[in-house]
Amino acid sequence: MNSTVFKTKAGEKEIQSLVVEGFHKPDQLAQSSGVWIAVAGSAMLTPGTYELNQQKAWTMIICQQGSFFVNLNDLKIKSRECCMIPRFQEGASIRMEQDARVIWLLVDGPLADDFMSKLGAMPHRAMKQGVLPSQLKLARHIVQAAVRIGSVKEASSAQLQQLLWGLLASHSGQAVAMDAVLSHEIAKVIDAMRKNQYRDSFSLSDMANLSRMPVETFRKRFVSEVGMPPQSYQLFCKMERAKTLLKTGMTVRQAGVEVGMEDPYHFSKTFKNIVGMSPSHYSKTIMTRS
Repeated sequence: MNSTVFKTKAGEKEIQSLVVEGFHKPDQLAQSSGVWIAVAGSAMLTPGTYELNQQKAWTMIICQQGSFFVNLNDLKIKSRECCMIPRFQEGASIRMEQDARVIWLLVDGPLADDFMSKLGAMPHRAMKQGVLPSQLKLARHIVQAAVRIGSVKEASSAQLQQLLWGLLASHSGQAVAMDAVLSHEIAKVIDAMRKNQYRDSFSLSDMANLSRMPVETFRKRFVSEVGMPPQSYQLFCKMERAKTLLKTGMTVRQAGVEVGMEDPYHFSKTFKNIVGMSPSHYSKTIMTRS
């Protein structure tokens, strides 16, 4: 079976095993929003190299399980990470060294560039990005909604828009739960993190005190509702805030201080581990492309 994202050349085997894909023709309300999901799909890919079709839409390829390499900028995408590829990118391919389950989303519309920038993408460069558990679950729901779109077009269009904006809300540190609204106790901790733009660094004990729960109870509740440990979530949000600050021209040292990491070495090491490049490299890339 073929897909919109992956090429199949004459004489080569087609993509095998469990490919599902849906197409979305946005309704009037979706078009008026300026950004929408055009295509969404998923597959279990076997080892090998897969060339990607050039797209007029942004391409997000999320690794749900396993890992793969993207030839653009030599990126390694691990489980719960994604690659964001700008519109009209030529010559892109991914290489699997082991079986990997992937999800792809094509994001289109006149405001897609701005939307993807808010998700952490760069306009002219393929970018590695961490994916929160809530975002991964939303992406799976997007694929399911896109596949069902043939039978209930208007309802699916509205649902896809809600899920798409949920991706951005979750990325921006808003309280998006895995299955439903967050409990008051967990939302209170996340709001405290956001209140001063992630300058504070809360210990696990600090967070538990805010929630008024024992430490281990809080940790389990947080993982259950948000999908990742509280301190991992805090670091993810700090690095997203740092990326925003670096885009404004702030120095690496200043950005580190603003997210509560005054040691530049520790900040740079943490940033590179989460973002995939050093903050100085990220800053230079942003300035070169702006």
